[in-house]
Amino acid sequence: MTNPVPLEYYLDQIKFHADAHRAKQVAAYHKAQRPYLGVPNPILNDLTKAWRKELDVSGRVALADALWRTNIHESRVAASKLLTQARIRPDEAVWSLLQSWLPEFDAWAIADHACTAVQKRLIADPNRLDQVAEWTVSDHMWTKRAALVSTLPWTKQNHPKPDDLERRDRILQWAAGYVPDRDWFIQKAIAWWLRELSKHDPERVIAFLDRHGDEMKPFARKEAGKYLRG
Repeated sequence: MTNPVPLEYYLDQIKFHADAHRAKQVAAYHKAQRPYLGVPNPILNDLTKAWRKELDVSGRVALADALWRTNIHESRVAASKLLTQARIRPDEAVWSLLQSWLPEFDAWAIADHACTAVQKRLIADPNRLDQVAEWTVSDHMWTKRAALVSTLPWTKQNHPKPDDLERRDRILQWAAGYVPDRDWFIQKAIAWWLRELSKHDPERVIAFLDRHGDEMKPFARKEAGKYLRG
């Protein structure tokens, strides 16, 4: 049953750790126009870990939705952390909520925290990659970027099963389609995916760079090949 405790109960726990000086620094760094409290991530980790123990799945979804709607930087980070968990059953409402946040991504930190939660749901049900494929043709840069950041787990397997190799190649096709996009964040996401993959599957990265490297921005090409020999 959903926990009836109001949003203010949880929001007050975040605000208790507010630091006005740090908030100004964080706002200047992230630049997105929203309230900042200056609460460090380790504190948000501890708070959300405790909340997950208090709440059932429907309660976590409801609280994450409410925290996100405040538009406070730390609340949105906490909302994402609240849903970052490998085992969630059932998880359809979690998946739906995470997708609903995509159009509101406007800064890398919040987007990356939310994408980490998305990663867990994709691992739980890889068939959801069919929905992620739709993100790759979005006019919203942050949604396009999320398709690569959310699929980073497919860069990390040393001995992937045949199905996972097919998924890896599918995502590489998405990355190839992104190469003509000159946006810095998109180029960075391509480089990030390739750099991580190079640690486990250098041959695929070399093949990608041989085919598309000259079209990538120089910084992205360099970062993608950071861990390749020669």
